[in-house]
Amino acid sequence: MLHLLNGLLLFGLLRKLGAALGKTPRHAAFAALLGAALWLLHPLLVSTTLYIVQRETMLPATFVLLGLIGYMRGRELAVSGRRAGVLLAAVSIVACTLLAVLSKANGALLPLFAWIIESVVLEPKVAVEHRATRRGFALVRRTLLIAPSILLLVYLARIAYGGFVNGVPAFRPWTLGERMLTEGRVLVDYLRMLWLPRPYTSGLFNDAFSVSTGLLSPPSTLFCLVLIFSLLTTAWMQRRHHPAFALAILFFFAGQLLESTVVPLELYFEHRNYLPALLMFWPLALWICKPTPTLKDGPAPAMLIPTVVRVLLAVVLPLGLAGMTWMRASLWGDERSQAIVWAQKNPDSPRAQAYAAQIELEHGHVSAATARLDGALAKHPGELQLTLNMLGARCRSGTLTAADVDLAANALRTAPNTGRLGYDWFQRGLPMARSGNCQGLSLETLDRLLVAAGENERTNKVPGRVQDRLHLQARIALLRNEDERALRLFDAALDADIRPGAALNQAAVLATAHRPLLAQRHLDHLIAVWRPPSGPGWSMPSFHDWLLWKEGYWTNEIAHMRTLLVEDIAAASHESARTVPADSSTREPASDRPGQ
Repeated sequence: MLHLLNGLLLFGLLRKLGAALGKTPRHAAFAALLGAALWLLHPLLVSTTLYIVQRETMLPATFVLLGLIGYMRGRELAVSGRRAGVLLAAVSIVACTLLAVLSKANGALLPLFAWIIESVVLEPKVAVEHRATRRGFALVRRTLLIAPSILLLVYLARIAYGGFVNGVPAFRPWTLGERMLTEGRVLVDYLRMLWLPRPYTSGLFNDAFSVSTGLLSPPSTLFCLVLIFSLLTTAWMQRRHHPAFALAILFFFAGQLLESTVVPLELYFEHRNYLPALLMFWPLALWICKPTPTLKDGPAPAMLIPTVVRVLLAVVLPLGLAGMTWMRASLWGDERSQAIVWAQKNPDSPRAQAYAAQIELEHGHVSAATARLDGALAKHPGELQLTLNMLGARCRSGTLTAADVDLAANALRTAPNTGRLGYDWFQRGLPMARSGNCQGLSLETLDRLLVAAGENERTNKVPGRVQDRLHLQARIALLRNEDERALRLFDAALDADIRPGAALNQAAVLATAHRPLLAQRHLDHLIAVWRPPSGPGWSMPSFHDWLLWKEGYWTNEIAHMRTLLVEDIAAASHESARTVPADSSTREPASDRPGQ
């Protein structure tokens, strides 16, 4: 529904842009319909639409489109001398930028997008010159379009300076210079997939994309950088003669500024094209829908041939994209086939091979999963996600050896970034080790692996990963009935990344294990170390934290948890007095109620 809404909004924006270029209403409407359809039906956008977390990519597009439409409508009113137009343009940019940023950081590009549209299409065609609105609209343009865009560029320059001087985070396997070189190839690959679409791509797994270490390593690096420079130069030089082409190119590269330049994110993701590609197919749609010139006696025969070609393109292109999108969406509906296809498309991706092995294990194909992991480990010895999944496969087949455990321990010790993968695997491994269903995988084995993870200097610099490790070690101590050690580790986990949610989760683990007194002490530790946010900050997480505190959410949750713990303690005392002899030291469950 969000994707369809964005398609409708894009149609409205393109129709306004066509009218601004002086196209006839019919030409502008049909070109807008075709341009929006080509974007809406493109198979490259399937992963954005069907991967639930990428709602954070779709929502900024929604608010960017609303902001641009509101800005253009306000501008139309301002051109006619209505002061309400100035207000509408200003409110559209401010409100929609705020909403877009609260969805995802690249919503901050809205003022830059509006500035590009203003400079390339609107100002050259229809200037705001009415004396009642000229000054007000100029002020809006300077303060709400140009100034925020310059501030954004300054922000990126500061990140670039810090990246070159201080380096990128330790868990990234490249330098900032290498990232910048590589992103040239990435952007050209995005353009290739947009203009030469295919139903099946590498999907979510792009960790095997090679890093450029120099202009000629690989040689395509220099070619791609020259191509990008040529496209940008041509777009700028042709902005007066071919404004639609220039706008599509400048809009695309502006849309990639935050995620495909100096911010040290992962190198490659398909969803990064969802917003930048909004205008990509509009110039083609304008050409396809261009009215055929007519002579006195009707169109000349020579004119009919290109007309027929354009009509065919108007039919074949949307149908072709729709067919590929259907094929790709069908693959997303079949988890096992999806995993296998992605593994085939990414033979050198440890993530893709590990994911396919997990799916094969879930379907009972243990030998296939083991063979896949063996082959991947031959290419990537010591790769963390492969070694951990191999432990699971060996457990399923009953062939786990000390060498497998040693390999996993070494991977945990040296991995540049364990991410959530290690935590999730240990979460699954705890009940398996406790039950004894996997010979060779015990609580002692898991503890040894976590100690190895604690020796990893890179991940020890990431508070979230330190918290994950200490939390898991605390749970192992709890299973061994080492209560005081478990509490110390839970407290240390909280200290690594102080968040009320983490403390409440750990208190719930303690309560579920019938240790309500320990849970109370852990909440006491939270109160001692937590400092509520003083303001909303400048990011969605900080704003969210501040809002929860402001609304009293955490105060209420902590009070609720304490009430439950008091009830558990009272119930345990009553049960102990009723059933346990005075000289017994046996520990009885405090309550059957699970932690909240």
